[in-house]
Parts: sequence; C-alpha cells; structure tokens
Amino acid sequence: MRNPSDSDLRARAKSVIPGGLWGHMNAAKLPANYPQYFARAAGCHLWDVEGREYVDFMCAWGPMMLGYNDPDVNAAADRQRALGDIFNGPSERLVELAELVVETVPHADWAMFQKNGTDATTICAMIAREGTGKRKILVANGAYHGAVPWCNPYPNGATAEDRAHLIRYEFNDTASLERAAQEAGDDLAGIFVSGFKHDLGKPHELPGKVFAQTARQICDRAGAALIVDDVRAGFRLHTGGSWELVGVRPDLSAWSKAIANGYALGAVTGNDKFREAASRIFVTGSFWYGAVSMAAAIATIRKMREIDAIGIMERMGSRLRAGLDAQAKAHGLNLQQTGPVQMPVVLFDDDADRKKGWLFCSEALKHGVYLHATHTMFLSAAHKETDIDRALEATDKAFAEVARQVS
Repeated sequence: MRNPSDSDLRARAKSVIPGGLWGHMNAAKLPANYPQYFARAAGCHLWDVEGREYVDFMCAWGPMMLGYNDPDVNAAADRQRALGDIFNGPSERLVELAELVVETVPHADWAMFQKNGTDATTICAMIAREGTGKRKILVANGAYHGAVPWCNPYPNGATAEDRAHLIRYEFNDTASLERAAQEAGDDLAGIFVSGFKHDLGKPHELPGKVFAQTARQICDRAGAALIVDDVRAGFRLHTGGSWELVGVRPDLSAWSKAIANGYALGAVTGNDKFREAASRIFVTGSFWYGAVSMAAAIATIRKMREIDAIGIMERMGSRLRAGLDAQAKAHGLNLQQTGPVQMPVVLFDDDADRKKGWLFCSEALKHGVYLHATHTMFLSAAHKETDIDRALEATDKAFAEVARQVS
C-alpha cells in the first residue's frame, strides 16, 4: 500500500477540517509546490510524506534550536514519559525548571509555565493590569503577540472592543513611543516590545539602545510593566533574554518556541515587583503542568549553554548570509538581508509583491532547501558547514533563475 501523497492529504483534510488547515499552517500562505505534510525530521533535515529531503531553515517555525529529534532532549523526555506526564499535581520537574530559568535569565525572580506563546503574552498583559490597576497596553504597529482577540492582528471573529485598550507606536521610534504613553496618561499598564522587530515581509530591526532605555524610563515613571515578547527570539540571541543585548531588563517576558526544542511549552518570567500580581490572576490549562515538556526544557537549556548553541547559530548564519550576498551580487540582484544572522529574513529590492522572493524560494525548494520569502527564518545548532554549503549550491541555482526571469 502506497503512502498518501501531499495532495491526497490536503484533499482529505478539506472534508474534515475547516479550510483544510488553519493559521500559519494554512497551505494558502505558501506556493502550491511547497509540501504541507511531513513524515520525519532529524537535525536540520526534513522529509516530506513523498520522501523528498530538505535542508530546513524554518526549524518548525522556530522551536528547533538544537535541531529536530535532538537525542539528549528526547532521552530526558522519554525518561519522564516512562514515569508519567500529567498527574493530579505537578512533578518535581516543575520546580527544577523554574529554578533553572531563574538561574539563567537575569531579570527573572520567578517563572510560570504554559503551552504556547499566546498563553505567555496574554498572561503578561493580565499580570501588568493586575499589578498596576490600569488598562492601557502599548504595542508596536505590525508586531505580532499572539492569536487571541486582545492582540490578534486579523479582525475575523474579534471585535474592536477586544482591543479597545491597545495604543500603537512605531518600533525604534522614541517620539512615537512617548506620544503613545502620553495618550495612555495615568492609565498605562504596560509596554509590549518584541525581542527585535520581525514584522512579516519587512526588513528586521534590532532594538536601538536609546529606544530600549526610553521604554524602560517610561515604565519606571508610570509604574507600568515593560514586557519583552521573546516568544520568537528567546534563547536564540542571548541566554538571558534578547534585551540583554541592549542592556535593558524587562519586568515581564514571554517565552515559547525554542525553550523545549519542539516540546509544547510556554513561559512567563518576571521580577519581584510583579510577583504578587502573578499569584493573584487565574490562568490555567489541563496540560500546563505536563512533566514531559518540562523535562525536555531542562535538557534543552542545559545543552544550549553547554555547547554554546547561540555561537554555533551565529557562525552558521554568518556563513549563509555571506554566501547569499556574494551569489546575489554575482547574478546582478540586490538583496536586503536583515535581522540577526541566526534569525534571518531575505528580501529582494523592488519586490513589493514578493514574486522574486517566492520564485527564489521555490527554485531552492526544487534543489532540496526549504526557505521562506516573508517570514523570519531560523538557524539551529544542528546546522553544519556542510549543510550551509549544500544550501548555497541550491540558492546559486535559484538566484540564476530569478536573474533569468527578471532580465
């Protein structure tokens, strides 16, 4: 009996799943030639259900910091799974993980755990409002903080009232931030900032020091919470949190994606100023105390520090960026490579409709390399020089096709 094809699975899914898939997994967001269903993965390699192999630069949209199926993380998870995952109360892993996070993250005096990033950002907003007794939350234009009504950038199924207490500002624009704070007045509960600006389809920006310091000063003056959404970038830029790079520490931060290397986990960390507020809010989930994911997170954080995962990702990301830059120039194409090298976005000049970008990615896919034309991509500690060089062989052919069609 043959394995089902990708198209077979898509057709079957449409009859039992609204739209076939949902959210960021919706096939409509990718060109038709992109596989939607996968069979297995190892390191930085993916195999789709039809057996095609890819060097992957999405890392499951971010979670795989150490690589797919990391043996040390899986072994820790398997040991806990043999004992049990969900009980009437938490396992010892909860305390061990909280202690490890507090030890690792300088601004963290405490930690709470959930299952995904939206859980974590929502809890940060709740703690900020409970701790201050205020309502207004400042968020950057174009920033993504989750997929629930208070912050979802898409209007379907939400109301204007859900976001009535959000005030927008421009990331890295101190004047804009100050104006938003003035609009909030005495009702400012918190300022949300991303680890870095990673808006979909736009150049990425690291936070400027003056901008970061201004955000900290506004919160200090108002008694508000500075909240870093590190769901996407956490542990990929700095083990202590992304804003350690600009020397500014938040009151609260939201984490997910890479903290358990593919096992479902979210986290909120905070300082003592908001400890009592965190203890008063009611948030919960049937699976939030799952011991297997916590065991995986403990192994992930320890191994990340032991092998200097960030250093590996930086070296491999720099190798990829330099190679792409040289290839684009050789083919007479202009690129915008922005963001940290371990979390790149690659955009073409004069490509508002992203036709060049998706042509480039689709051609690379034909040669066994999985890239994305608008979303942040991700390096992992499993990427090796041979993987980068294999990818560059494919991208050279992809650039050649873009240059041929453009000319």
